[in-house]
Amino acid sequence: MTTIHEIAELAGVSKSTVSRVLNNSGYVSPSVRNRVETVIREQNYSPSAIAINLSRRETSVIGVVIPELENTFFSEVLKGITEISDQNNFLIICYDTANDALKEDRALRMLEQQRVRGMIITPAKEYSDLEDVRRLQARFHSLRTPIVVVDRHLDKIPLDGVYYENFESGYLAASELIKAGNKRIGVITGDLQLRIARDRYQGVRQAVSDAGLDLEEVFVLEGDFRVDTAYRLAKKMFESGEFPEGIVTSNNLTSLGFLKAARECKVKIGKDIAVVGIDHISVLDILDYNFSCVTRDTYETGRAAMRLLHARIEDSTTSRSTHMIPCELMLKGSERRTP
Repeated sequence: MTTIHEIAELAGVSKSTVSRVLNNSGYVSPSVRNRVETVIREQNYSPSAIAINLSRRETSVIGVVIPELENTFFSEVLKGITEISDQNNFLIICYDTANDALKEDRALRMLEQQRVRGMIITPAKEYSDLEDVRRLQARFHSLRTPIVVVDRHLDKIPLDGVYYENFESGYLAASELIKAGNKRIGVITGDLQLRIARDRYQGVRQAVSDAGLDLEEVFVLEGDFRVDTAYRLAKKMFESGEFPEGIVTSNNLTSLGFLKAARECKVKIGKDIAVVGIDHISVLDILDYNFSCVTRDTYETGRAAMRLLHARIEDSTTSRSTHMIPCELMLKGSERRTP
């Protein structure tokens, strides 16, 4: 195993310089930093950030890697994780990857250095490319710790997971719009490179088909689960003057972008257009805004993930486990139009 002394010799610097680079503390010139980091990468060096005599099984740290900390869904999931981790005397280290695979890789390397006892992760992207899958598997193997996946699937890497009924949520949202008398249905999708977005979209398509209706392609707006994208797509649709009677918004941020566009374009929800979103938005309750949605227990998502991880830490021989979080319908009137 490469030591910090060997890294220093190969880079032609002192051990204290290597330490400053590793800990990002103190001044190191850009050229020297680059030389040290190059040697570290070439030697595949991963120093432990915990005392050298501390064995892996004695640590009490759980790593949590999520893609959007600013998204209230993930902050609520984190609360659920923390609740169960506190009960079992674990500490949490949380990394936000901002849906960036490079940031995710850096987070995994940092968790390896921390010798975490276990990890809960929502992947930054859908790993379908074989080379990407192998790289991620190698990183997971280096961690040598139990791992639970939350929300976004890693179909090519068999791990314990906690997932949502995504197809069912899309189906239920569209069905409620149709039951309320809306015939022309639209959808603002999530990022269709992600399975969760494809499943929700397919649920909408199936509900429309089962009702004997057509999903007009002009009303299928391909989004990415972000506020600004949903806002831009919805505003363009409203400004065209041609929009569906009812629309499904595919997550909480998509719903917020849609509602912002509707307000700016003076399109009245529940009068000019009906909407059912996927994911509950608690701030709308505070504002007494009647927004219908298909939701889930986000706290339980986090609690279930941490319970799975704790069980895996206690007994690594059990078979792979998958926990599904069910849909919950919350109708408040926006599924209907009342001209």
